[in-house]
Amino acid sequence: MPRPIKPIQSNMGWSTVDRIVVQDKDLTKQLLGKINLGDMAFLELTGQLPTPQQSIVFNAMLVTLVEHGLSLQSIATRLIYLAAPEALQAAVAAGLCGVGSVFAGGSEGTAKMLQEAMPQAAQADLAEVARGVVANFKSKHEVIPGLGHTKHKPIDPRTPCLFEIAAANQLRGRYVALLEHIGLEAERVHNRSLPINATGAIGALCCELGFDWKLARGIAVIGRAVGLVGHLAEEMRQPIAREIQLRAEGECSEQARKTSALG
Repeated sequence: MPRPIKPIQSNMGWSTVDRIVVQDKDLTKQLLGKINLGDMAFLELTGQLPTPQQSIVFNAMLVTLVEHGLSLQSIATRLIYLAAPEALQAAVAAGLCGVGSVFAGGSEGTAKMLQEAMPQAAQADLAEVARGVVANFKSKHEVIPGLGHTKHKPIDPRTPCLFEIAAANQLRGRYVALLEHIGLEAERVHNRSLPINATGAIGALCCELGFDWKLARGIAVIGRAVGLVGHLAEEMRQPIAREIQLRAEGECSEQARKTSALG
């Protein structure tokens, strides 16, 4: 018996000879020159334009994620561009492959943790829920996502700034409060400084904006892509990738020669 054919349907965009429609909005009449890139990203993710308050918070999240200096991702992007300058997009893609649980993508784990814990808050206060979350992670010997930073202690300066922007726009709600309770409980249990880091703050704000936790890393990708293109623009003006490659090769070869001589 043949499989029944299901209609293929998408509301993302369509066009005719003289018209382009994106998310049910006319591109040239309703979007071009009227919204910014962050608002366009929000429209693509949700199917709706953000409110003015959502726009401010979402754009702040994206800006936070754009630049992190000579990170593993930007170094990878520069090195791949050195190897294949004809494929700028491949170099950017190489860097984006590094948006993971260790660097830049931690907002996903935070959002997942908060969304899984929040239903319990209907029957208990946030401090009690936080105690259960921390105890659960400790019992599994797992790191609590969104907490701690190798450099920014006792405070990640991006976190209070993001939360202040959210508060000023009525988007600092129970998810942010729960993460703050989790942070306090984790510091009490582990007896050390564990500040809410930027990706943790962004994970909480993803929840406040109504995003499914599975989209949180995608938001990191949107912001970081801008930064990686920026690194390539600098690489064209002021190249350093060849120096990185030659120095790594030279130091490894020198070490190999010393080891061989000792043997």
